[in-house]
Amino acid sequence: MSSNFFGVIPQAMEKEDIGSHSRKWEEMDHDVLVKIFQCFDIFGLTSGIGQVCSKVCSTWRLAACDPLIWKTLDLSMLKSNFIKTPSEPYVYVDGPSDKTLTRVLKISLSLSHGNITTLIFHYNLFVSDDQLTYTAESWMMMSTYLYCRCPRLKRLVMPAWNRIKKTGICKAICAWKDLESLTMPSISNPPYLIEEIGKNCKNFAELKIMGPCHIFFASTLAAFLPNLKVLSIRCSIIFKDALNIILDDLKKLEVLNISHCVLIDSPPTLPRRVLGELDESILKKAKRLRKFITCMNDSCITCKRTRQDEGLMRWYKYEADFWKVDEVKSLAI
Repeated sequence: MSSNFFGVIPQAMEKEDIGSHSRKWEEMDHDVLVKIFQCFDIFGLTSGIGQVCSKVCSTWRLAACDPLIWKTLDLSMLKSNFIKTPSEPYVYVDGPSDKTLTRVLKISLSLSHGNITTLIFHYNLFVSDDQLTYTAESWMMMSTYLYCRCPRLKRLVMPAWNRIKKTGICKAICAWKDLESLTMPSISNPPYLIEEIGKNCKNFAELKIMGPCHIFFASTLAAFLPNLKVLSIRCSIIFKDALNIILDDLKKLEVLNISHCVLIDSPPTLPRRVLGELDESILKKAKRLRKFITCMNDSCITCKRTRQDEGLMRWYKYEADFWKVDEVKSLAI
């Protein structure tokens, strides 16, 4: 085997190859192989290890499929090469971008053997309906057994909605019955998705919205996710009436994050009246929460950015990982 088999072989592997010519690569300890494979990013796993392990030996193949490697499938480094269009879905994604994502998904889901519990997409990755449903749908095993590709999925960080249809996301949610946490862009027609989660995901507890929270959205949460425990609406627009609905009707809510939000007075007036602080009625209602996280500080850089973007955060303007931040630890990436 050449020393540049995967491009760059970890130093420990080079030393073993040099120091002990009598030992075969397939005899390497399983746990050592797993540790080495964990050092690779998703491109290394799918372009290098994933494509060659089956050609090397069963030991390597077994290590490459170890659950420790595939607990989290982080695709946040993948972004679409796209141009905006005037008609739906309002973006055109070039062929190579789609092919890369499809290849990565197929190899990853094959190697993971259903062990993925966290699936992370980049917010600017325009996943197609077929690509999303592929991650959730079942396939025939041994000609008789239907096997779901991500049956244990508990946390999902959604990509952009543009190319995902109602039927596609609903089909996926139906398959992910263990889903507990969702991070998603804002959606214009929330009831169908939120209702689907409420019906199928009995342990669902955490939601992060990367977009405006208006009265319609808040009412939908109260109607279909009454057991929600954690909600983050950071760096966005939130209407005061919507905040009141959340505090009044989500009785089991424990943690609410509205840090760096633009708070709009109710009823909405033209021009909109931005509130500089939370009033006593809101603070009184929030006392029942275990944690109420706020920041409306003029000196806060993130607050300034939200205001400059008028509550519709343009994440692409800022640091690459800025969108991954959250004051709620379990929702940070």
